[in-house]
Amino acid sequence: SNDLMLFDKTSLSAKAGKNIRLVLNHTGKIGKEFMGHNFVLLKKGVNVDEFAKKATLAKSNDYIPNSDETIAFTKMLGGGESTTISFMAPEAGTYTYICSFPGHYMIMRGELIVN
Repeated sequence: SNDLMLFDKTSLSAKAGKNIRLVLNHTGKIGKEFMGHNFVLLKKGVNVDEFAKKATLAKSNDYIPNSDETIAFTKMLGGGESTTISFMAPEAGTYTYICSFPGHYMIMRGELIVN
């Protein structure tokens, strides 16, 4: 991710049931208060717009609402920061991932395709 509100990948792929190790790097310079980024993998069928509305109210939790709508997510990062998460790939299908910082999800999104 960067200060232009972009992920460098808009499509990822994995095999169902396999472990995924995801590294999120914020290559920008702006702090997380103004240009924070995270990676949020949503479950199938989650309405992205509705999730994003709830996320704006969850500032104290890195803009992750208390719900069962996510498969995995990272902490919020500022410029120059990096984090790594591991999670099990869900069942076959296409899943949406976003940055849940307010207003970013419209541009910062992609698909995880699980075979």
